[in-house]
Amino acid sequence: MTKPVIGVIGNSFIVEDRFAAQLVGERNLQAIAEVTDALPMMFAGNPKITDIDSLLSVVDGILLTGARANVHPRYFKMEPDVSHEPYDENRDSLALPLIDACVERGIPVFGICRGFQEMNVAAGGSLHPEIRTLPGRMNHRMPRLETGEIHPDPAVVFADRHEVQLLPDGVFAKLLGKDTIRVNSLHGQGILQLGERIIAEGVAEDGTIEAIRFKEAPGFALGVQWHAEYDPQTNPINRALFQAFGEAVRARKTQQA
Repeated sequence: MTKPVIGVIGNSFIVEDRFAAQLVGERNLQAIAEVTDALPMMFAGNPKITDIDSLLSVVDGILLTGARANVHPRYFKMEPDVSHEPYDENRDSLALPLIDACVERGIPVFGICRGFQEMNVAAGGSLHPEIRTLPGRMNHRMPRLETGEIHPDPAVVFADRHEVQLLPDGVFAKLLGKDTIRVNSLHGQGILQLGERIIAEGVAEDGTIEAIRFKEAPGFALGVQWHAEYDPQTNPINRALFQAFGEAVRARKTQQA
C-alpha cells in the first residue's frame, strides 16, 4: 500500500526583494515524513494557483503550518494596523474555505500556530494581534536577547515555556494520556473569541487558548497554538499528535480505497 499524502500549505514570500515564492518550513515536512509516516506534498497558499476541490481529490489530509504573517483582521471584523503586519491574504483566502471543506468532508486537518488561528477564524471566531497586551497575559513571543534580536539558539527559542491544562476526558487528554502538558511558545497573535463551532481543549495558565477541536467534525480536526512540528521525533507530546494525525489519515485513505 502506498503512503498517504498530506498537503502542506505554503506561505507567500518575496525572495531577494523581487521574486515571489511559496515556502514551507522543512521541519513540517520532516514531521510528516518521519513521524506521521506519510508523503508531504507542498501546495501554494493562493487560490489563484490552488483549487480546493482538485487538491482534496489527491491528498488524504491537510497540515496548516505556522507562519510569520498574521491572519488579516477583516475576516473577524477588526481594523488592520501596520504594526501587526505582515499579512498573507492569499493564504487567508485559501485556508479558510479549505478548513470548512476538510471538516465537512471528514478529511483530517491539523492546524499549528497560524493554522490553529485560521481554524478558529473559519469557525466564526476572532483573534487578538498581541495577546501579551491583554491584562494578566504573559509574553508568548519567542525569546530575544537584550539587544532585541531573536535568540540565536533554536533549543532556547523552541524550549517548553509554559503549561497547558487540558480539558478532562477531552480528545487531547485521552490522546496524550495526561491533563497537563508543557509546550513551546512563539506567537504574538492568539484567540480572542472562540468560534461557535470550536471547543477549547487546552488553556495556558494565563488563560490563553492553546488547543482546540471542531465540534462534531466527522474526521480529525485539531489545532494547537504551539509549534508541534519542531521536535515530534523526540518530544512525546508532539510525537503523539503527529502519530494520531497519521492514523487518521491512513484510516481516511483506507475508507476511500
